[in-house]
Amino acid sequence: MAHLAGKMALVTGAARGIGQAIAVKLADEGADIALCDLQKEWLAETAAIITGLGRRAECYAVDVSSASGVQSTVQQIEKDFGKIDILINNAGITRDTVLIRMSEQDWDQVLDVNLKGTFLFTKAVSRPMMKQRSGTIVSVASIIGLIGNAGQCNYAASKAGVIALTKSVAKELASRNIRANAVAPGFIQTKMTEKLSEDVRAKMLEAIPLARFGDPADVANVVLFLASDASAYVTGQVISVCGGMVTS
Repeated sequence: MAHLAGKMALVTGAARGIGQAIAVKLADEGADIALCDLQKEWLAETAAIITGLGRRAECYAVDVSSASGVQSTVQQIEKDFGKIDILINNAGITRDTVLIRMSEQDWDQVLDVNLKGTFLFTKAVSRPMMKQRSGTIVSVASIIGLIGNAGQCNYAASKAGVIALTKSVAKELASRNIRANAVAPGFIQTKMTEKLSEDVRAKMLEAIPLARFGDPADVANVVLFLASDASAYVTGQVISVCGGMVTS
């Protein structure tokens, strides 16, 4: 029996990488999926995979940092699907450089997408979830939000904020049977991490006890656990998916 049969999930940043892997995994377990990304056409590949699995997939273009855009998108998704059982906050960007060279725009863009976007979608789905007295929210943070990283002050701050937001939301919504958790990926092989130099990649590999880089599916498997009833007594937690790089 599928873990998510009859469920409906909203996934942001679903066009590629970790977001695509999560959306496909949830669909493979029985969920219908609302796919959100900045450009609707980016989502075609993900949608095709999901419909090929026999599940419903609808695509929505949305800037996650726009309050009005997020609100109208969530309202449309509610209208299209009738409910929202699961929210996956995955949309994220990087603008890496050392602090002394970091522009205000570099800082604002990363915080707006990674942290404000998570806030806006979480807030938007909270009301319908509270009305139905059920729901699960899983936000994709990063181990960089736990340990920091040179050249990523903006990214680290945004992901640390996602973690703190998740813990607070979990306490606010628990009485309505809504759970909120986060995953903190380590070095996962995606288009975002492909931009890193070979020297950086080699240094990162040395720091991973399991001696391999992660795959988007590694993250998707943990998200599935947190999104399903298998984790019914888990809320306010952060699970690192990092091959042992962070152990506390």
